Amino acid sequence: MSDIRRGHPASFKTQVALEALKEVVTIAQLSAQRGVHSTQIRKWKKEALEILLEGFSDKRNKNIKEQETLVEELYKQIGQQKVELDWLKKNLDGAGVNKCSLIEANHTQISIAKQCDLIGLNRASYYYEPAPIDEETLLLMRLLDEQYTKTPFYGVLRMTACLRKVGFPVNQKRVRRLLRLMGLEAIYTKPKLSAANCENKIYPYLLRDIEITSCNQVWSTDITYVRLLRGFI
Repeated sequence: MSDIRRGHPASFKTQVALEALKEVVTIAQLSAQRGVHSTQIRKWKKEALEILLEGFSDKRNKNIKEQETLVEELYKQIGQQKVELDWLKKNLDGAGVNKCSLIEANHTQISIAKQCDLIGLNRASYYYEPAPIDEETLLLMRLLDEQYTKTPFYGVLRMTACLRKVGFPVNQKRVRRLLRLMGLEAIYTKPKLSAANCENKIYPYLLRDIEITSCNQVWSTDITYVRLLRGFI
C-alpha cells in the first residue's frame, strides 16, 4: 500500500459530507463506495455540521442586529417628529403673524429648511432682504404726488411728460409702476356711474304733487365736496 496521501477537492468533500449527513447508507458502506477511510468521512461530517451551525448562527445574529438598528431608527424618527410637532403647536398659537418671525435660526434639533417646510414658508422668502428705495425713486414719487394734487385727472402719459419737462428722462412703465405703488389713479368719468345700487335706500320725493304758492314755503340744499391742497370742504 502506498504511503502517498491523496488530496481531495472541496466539491468531493462536500458531496461525501452531505451523504453522511443524510444517513441513507452507513459510514462503512459510504467508505467502501467512495474509497475514503471512515475516520476521514466522520471528520468531514463533523466539519460540515460546524459550518452549518455557524452559518445559521451568523444569520440569526445578523437578523437580530438589523432589527435592533431598525427599531433604533424608528425611535429616532418618532422623537424627531415629536420635537417638530411641539414646535409647530407652539408657533400655531400666534396665527396671523409674519411667518418669517416664527423661524428659530438657533434651534438645535430642527433645521431652518424643516421649519420652513412645517409652516409652509418658501425658504427663499426667509433669506430675502428687501432692497432699500433709492433717493431718485423717492424724489420721483414726491414729484408725482405733488403733480397729482394739482391735476388729479392726469394719467400716465401726462405724468410722464411732466417729469420729462423737469429733467427726468423716465418712461411710461416706470411712472405706471410708481403710481400703482402709491395707490394713485387718475380721476375720470367711468361707465355705469349713474346705475342705482339696489341695496341703497330710496327716499321718496317729498315735494311731489305739492303746489308751491308762497315764498319760503320750500327750502332745498345740495351737498358737495371740493378738494383742496390740504383736505377738502
